[in-house]
Order: sequence, then C-alpha cells, then structure tokens
Amino acid sequence: MADTVVRIDNLVKRYKDLIALDHLTLEIKEGEVFGLLGPNGSGKTTTINCLLSLLAFDKGEIDIFGKKMTPTSYDIKREIGIIMQNVAVFDELTVYDNIDYFCGLYITDKEERKKCVEEAIRFVGLEDFTKFYPKKLSGGLLRRLNIACGIAHKPKLIILDEPTVAVDPQSRNRILEGIEELNRNGATIIYTSHYMEEVEQICTRIAIMDKGHKIAEGTKEELKKMIKNTETINVEVRDLTDDILAQVSGLPHVYSAVYNEGRLTVACSGGKHNLIRVLEVLQKHDMHIGRVYSELPTLNDVFLEITGKALRDKEE
Repeated sequence: MADTVVRIDNLVKRYKDLIALDHLTLEIKEGEVFGLLGPNGSGKTTTINCLLSLLAFDKGEIDIFGKKMTPTSYDIKREIGIIMQNVAVFDELTVYDNIDYFCGLYITDKEERKKCVEEAIRFVGLEDFTKFYPKKLSGGLLRRLNIACGIAHKPKLIILDEPTVAVDPQSRNRILEGIEELNRNGATIIYTSHYMEEVEQICTRIAIMDKGHKIAEGTKEELKKMIKNTETINVEVRDLTDDILAQVSGLPHVYSAVYNEGRLTVACSGGKHNLIRVLEVLQKHDMHIGRVYSELPTLNDVFLEITGKALRDKEE
C-alpha cells in the first residue's frame, strides 16, 4: 500500500464570521495525481495556503511525509514544488537566471544546481529561450517558465494551481504531458483546474469542495456513479408530437425527455439498451430521424449535479 504523503485532518479556518474551511479531511497517497475541484469561494486556495503553512488555521492537523507541517518545517518545504495560478517570476532576470534563482533556494551546490536547471529547461522545452526576458515570452512559454521554476529542485510533492489558464492549446498539451511525466518519475501531484477535460485526463483521484466542505471524493468512475444521470441520448427529429414525447418519457429508466428546436434530449438513470428503446418508439411512428448520439456523464455533469453550480465561469 502506498504511503500517505498529505494528511489533512478536521481542518477549520475562519475569517471572522465566514467559515472558509469547515472540518475538512483529505488524504493523498504517494504517486497520486489528486484533483482538487470546487467553484470560486469553495476553499481550494485556503486549503493550499494552510497546507503550505502560509496561513494559520483555527483547528485541525496537517501532516506531510508523515511529519507535522509548521511554518519552520524547512525540511518538508524542500521537498515541495509550488506552481500557482499567477505567474511568479522576475522580469529583470532571463529565463535561465529565473530558474537558477528559484532552484538556488533549495540547492546550494553550483554543479548540482546547474544540472537541475538545465534538466528543467529541457523538460519544459525552453532551450531556445534561455536568454529571453519574461516580458518577451508568450503566455504559454511564460507558464512553462513558471513550472520550470517550481520543479527544478526535483520536489516529491508538486502543487499546481490552474497552471493552464489562458494558454494556447499547444502549450496546454505540453504542460499536461509534462505533469504526467513528472508523476511517472515519482512526484505526487495536487492539481486544481477549472477545465474538467484536464482533470479527466490526468487525475487518478478527485475531491470536490463547496463552501469549505468536501462533498464528494473518488476516482472519476466512482464520482460518475454518484449522480442520477448515467446516459444522455440526443436525437434530431422533426415534428415530434406531445403524445410521442410522452411515450418516450414513459420508457424504463428515462427520467427526463425534452423536445426543443428539432432535438429530442433524453436523460436516463441506469438500465441498458436505452437508445434502442427510444429509437423503437420513434420508428414505430415513422418519424424522420437525423443525427443520433449517446453521451455518458462527464465530470462536469457530476460537478453540476453535486454542487448545483457550473465549475468554470464564462471566459472573457
């Protein structure tokens, strides 16, 4: 059984009358890519700040690598890499010197540090930009630099807080592939994102937070089993009558059937052969059927049903 890397037990954090974290308990095992999800204000950032001992809390315990985490736990902090949503680099330093500076906070030996910096540069694909200053980098390259600064000292635990915000698809794929490689190389990852497709791609286990509570936890497959919707069927069909719609609504395992602008959307809970049954009703009435497709639930469906909120606000 894998060792526990992070243990958060009964954590409470208050801001006057606001309870930001309400008896939060989490356990993250060695080698996991652990997704931490929640709408704005759910407590994710507060959790990370408490985890890093940057923020005092009112109650609870935090252990990392089996040791109690405190503001002076420098031996623990040496093994942690942090890549936050807001890029934190020095505009006055080149790409190489930025990575060298942050790596130097942990590694004092010049030869060892030089090797680590060069490996980090290759890892994020910035070989052609080592002499560039951050202001000359695109958003995607700047994000890669931010990641290199956080992982050059080869931490065992890496915290990534929305590292792909506002980057192009190519850079996003490069970043996600890099995270998976870091994990394969032995790092335990804590990952927050507002992009569900990223979480589905890379996370081995996921916790959903809301209002300071952990409201669900498990693998993506386990989370999808927690919700009512197990299949959504979409059929393009013309002139569907209320009577036929009622017949579809009455099928086994159908809990919602809506017809709007030539599209029939049927939501099912459990059961097999739901699509076949829906098509049989339509064919019995000689309905003209266009495109047909069936969708399994996504993490976004899980999140919306559990929290009643959309995870990602509309992008500007």
